[in-house]
Formats: sequence, structure tokens, C-alpha cells
Amino acid sequence: MNQKMQVIVADKAPAAIGPYSAAMAIDKLVFLSGQTPIVPHSGQLAEGGIVEQTEQVIKNLGAVLEAAGSGLDKVIKTTCFLTDMGDFAAFNEVYARYFVSKPARSTIAVKALPKNASVEIELIAYRD
Repeated sequence: MNQKMQVIVADKAPAAIGPYSAAMAIDKLVFLSGQTPIVPHSGQLAEGGIVEQTEQVIKNLGAVLEAAGSGLDKVIKTTCFLTDMGDFAAFNEVYARYFVSKPARSTIAVKALPKNASVEIELIAYRD
């Protein structure tokens, strides 16, 4: 089987801040790079705490998924990074509103994230 990888470019999501793509797709699988709470039009970190930052991360993920021909309802697995596990409950409240299909998930505490973000999420999804 000859499968070709496709670079996904998402104009409605923040530009990558390093040498990587927003996502790569092969066949029906889409692998998204981690998204942080960067507001696309300003390039700045979303104002507010974990709730506002999580909302922005999920908006960014949604924009990349849309560009790939997928959506939040087609997410298979997420990996979530938090700089403070004290934010876990508030993060979960926002997360649960968007990931209603309850994809597989790992949540990891990290010392720091780019631009001093409090949260980052990467994921794997499928597309029709």
C-alpha cells in the first residue's frame, strides 16, 4: 500500500514557533503537534488563567483539525501537559465540554511550556 504523508497548514491557528508542522496526516489518521494558548491574530498568550488558556488551546486544535478535514468529535487520543496539577480540576471542566466522546488521554505535569503557557495539548484524530 502506497501511503503519502500530508503536511497540514491551518491558517486559523497560530503559526508554529519552531521547525515543525501544525499536523501531519497519513491516510485517515491526523497527528497534531501540541497547541498552546496562543491567540492566532495577535501571536500572544491568551489572557486569563487555566480556564481561558484551555479554551484557547482547544480553539487552536479545532482550527487545525478543520484544516485536516477532521474535528474534535473524531479525536482518538490526547496528551495534555499542565505546569500546575493544581489546575487539573478546572482544566477537566473545560476539556469535558469539548471532548464529549471521551478519547483516550494522558495528562502530564511539566516544569514549563513555551511562552510561559499553563497548558498544551497534542492529539491524534481520524478523518473520513
